[in-house]
Amino acid sequence: MKKNILILATVGGFLMKFETENVKLLQSLGYRVHYAANMREQHYLFEETKLKEIGVEAHHIDIERSPYMVRENKKAFDQLLDIIDRFEISMIHCHTPVGGVLGRLAGRYFKKKNIIVIYTAHGFHFYKGAPLLNNTVYYLVERFLARYTDILITINKEDYSAAGRFCLKKKGKVYLVPGVGLDMEYFHPLSGEEKKKNRESMGNADRFFLVTVGELNENKNQQIILKALHRMKIQKRDISGIVYGICGDGFFYDRIRRQIEEMGLSENVSLYGYQTDVRRIVGCADCFVFPSIREGLGMAALEALSMGIPVVGADNRGTREYLRHKENGYICQGRDENSFIQGIEFIKNQSVEQRKAMQIRCRESVGSFAKKQVKRKMEIIYRRMKDEDIGDYGGI
Repeated sequence: MKKNILILATVGGFLMKFETENVKLLQSLGYRVHYAANMREQHYLFEETKLKEIGVEAHHIDIERSPYMVRENKKAFDQLLDIIDRFEISMIHCHTPVGGVLGRLAGRYFKKKNIIVIYTAHGFHFYKGAPLLNNTVYYLVERFLARYTDILITINKEDYSAAGRFCLKKKGKVYLVPGVGLDMEYFHPLSGEEKKKNRESMGNADRFFLVTVGELNENKNQQIILKALHRMKIQKRDISGIVYGICGDGFFYDRIRRQIEEMGLSENVSLYGYQTDVRRIVGCADCFVFPSIREGLGMAALEALSMGIPVVGADNRGTREYLRHKENGYICQGRDENSFIQGIEFIKNQSVEQRKAMQIRCRESVGSFAKKQVKRKMEIIYRRMKDEDIGDYGGI
């Protein structure tokens, strides 16, 4: 008889964007995969029918991304308990901060069932340089919930080090797994002809092309690049040859659109909206800008590097895993537009030979994040959990 595992997240599209490889792996190990999330929260565009096509049984719960929406998340917790009970869930793999809270509390609620609980922290909300609230409240919450966690998966060294100080369940263990896995075959450098064709279709054939990918919000910090371009304009630097493309949607969309107009950057900045496939745009860029204040890892930047595109990125625990100053990009201070001006100009002023050499280094720098590496580590974890041996697996 197949065991039932529940993958838990906050937004419905999370699984299709990040967890399809884990789904295949779990199914190959004989699990029936269930997925609980808020199917009405379309942070990542998807169709529920796609879940059925890959053999996942979907369940809507009224979970919200904000931990302060207590009533909704209390309702989601009750719905979660019902799903676990009805479908005899034997393992929960929870993601996102609120999903991590509800999943681990649910495991505690069904203590007598000995449900195995895995939590993947896609970037703790406490970190070096974070606000005091984050480094006290969020830290204490994570430390408390660790006691209900069998396996805690972290995706960067800073979080791995912090999690190593937590007390997990008996035989519990912390692992460092580099994200969800980078598909280097899919995200490969485009040919010169492809780049030219894509650039021409966007009207950027002869301009220095910057690209950002991410939800439009305060943390993703796209506005710092607007400030950088505006400062360059005020300083009478010629920015007519620069264009900045922003891929993404979100709460800040209208605010950013207004700022573009107010700063007089309409000729330099394009809002491309949400893109289901960013390869065509990112792959023909001259530079990928990644100004996030907080990142657990940053798959968008890794995908750009895999395509041979240098990254001008903010210094955070995620980018520290792979970004090397002046080797595969340029490291900036996240809230300093002058720092980003320097980074943009560093890439822009390179010779043809320097750009070609950097393209090679970009691709080489992300090999350890490849999908096959992550799959190997997750298979070890899932196999041992399936056999209920949660001791020291070694080697990962």
